Amino acid sequence: MSSTNPNPKKAAVVGGGVIGGGWVARFLLNGWNVSVFDPDPQAERKIGEVIENARRSLPALYDRALPAEGILTFHNDMASTVADAAWIQESAPEQLALKHKILADIQVHAPKDCLIGSSTSGFKPSELQEESINPGQIVVAHPFNPVYLLPLIEVVPSKATDAAAVDAGCEILRSVGLKPLVVRKEIDAHIADRLLEAVWREGLWLVHDGVATTQEIDDAIRFGFGLRWAQMGLFETYRIAGGEAGMEHFIGQFGPALKWPWTKLMDVPELTPELTARIAQQSDDQSGHMTIRELERLRDDNLVGMMRALKKSGSGAGGTINDHEASLQNHGSIDHLPVTVDRQIPQSWTDYNGHMNEAHYVEISAQASDRFMELIGADAEYITAGSSYFTVENHVCYVQEITAGDRISVTTQLIKGLGKKLHLFHRLMMIDGQVAATVETMLLHVDLKTRRTSEPGGIVATNLAEIAVQHDRLAKPEQLGRAIG
Repeated sequence: MSSTNPNPKKAAVVGGGVIGGGWVARFLLNGWNVSVFDPDPQAERKIGEVIENARRSLPALYDRALPAEGILTFHNDMASTVADAAWIQESAPEQLALKHKILADIQVHAPKDCLIGSSTSGFKPSELQEESINPGQIVVAHPFNPVYLLPLIEVVPSKATDAAAVDAGCEILRSVGLKPLVVRKEIDAHIADRLLEAVWREGLWLVHDGVATTQEIDDAIRFGFGLRWAQMGLFETYRIAGGEAGMEHFIGQFGPALKWPWTKLMDVPELTPELTARIAQQSDDQSGHMTIRELERLRDDNLVGMMRALKKSGSGAGGTINDHEASLQNHGSIDHLPVTVDRQIPQSWTDYNGHMNEAHYVEISAQASDRFMELIGADAEYITAGSSYFTVENHVCYVQEITAGDRISVTTQLIKGLGKKLHLFHRLMMIDGQVAATVETMLLHVDLKTRRTSEPGGIVATNLAEIAVQHDRLAKPEQLGRAIG
């Protein structure tokens, strides 16, 4: 049941704080070996805690298993850290002199054809490249916390950076499920942080002037426009607000308001000790009942739920997840049967007893049936042409508990595939090979135009006949045809 990754690539991460640790987890859980350089004696512990959070949440985005984890190593010297790396990420504190020193050390030892990404949220690449021995090798690769979940990476090259190198770097980022956004012009703070800073400035003024507390401001975001922005962003949201007349009408109607003195974007309140203390106290009142790790897990669970909803429609981050999932390896076989599902169980699938709710056993079996349909040629193209299989009966046998984080593989055995009927038997197996449940499924072939049963033809009938010969040689499942009790 265990899988290996025979030829993992290597990523090097220099700086293992919150952001650096997120980079480590993103690459490691996507099958890369990761080497880390960080003089902090607590770096290994801190990164380990970030990885544990990532193991709980990142695989829960997908309906296929991620590659086998890579190997994580910690180093005391830069040379061994970056040797043979295909991607190097610098995540040091936001001090330009410090970054210059670290980047110079990296470049002495780094492979010459390997891009060095900096996690800087504010500096331009040309600033990072000052006095560099190879300026074009350094780019901004600015992520968003948590790096192991949020896909956006702002990639900012300078005029010294070769376009082909940027393209190759973006392919690496996509291969680990990220969404690179190449920024067309160098600018302080890039794109996203400039937008965030505008909201942050207004938030500070609202607290300063006694208009709202930190919780009230957060509520205004999370119950309102924050939900819209997750799927459509700023401009598409306003396009809808313009109604049938669209964006031009919206700007004509609301554009004049931009000249009104609503905001204080050209100014920022002085962060006096009194204002800082007020913000800190309000933040403690709002969230102080939870530890940082509890808040991180709450954030991750909520992000997984929202991103899985976006995954279904393909909107926003959901499209990135779908693209990455499509690139993950096929499942192979176990005991001469195709593995039709290989995935981790998300926390959202568990109930008050702490184990997977019975509805999701059927959901996994439906995923297995869909995959089997693809194997025999009843895929999306076949369905578009007007034919499909409809499930008419399921029988589930629960053998042992399945909990959040468990990795489940499903094998599918063809019991009968003649005529209109497709009779399948799914085994849900734990990583140790033990059967956790079985689902017996009956499907009927349907003409989607008439919505009546019909005979499958062409490649589907041929493939079913070939698989039937193979599966007829196998022993019939013990639970086959069993009634309740």
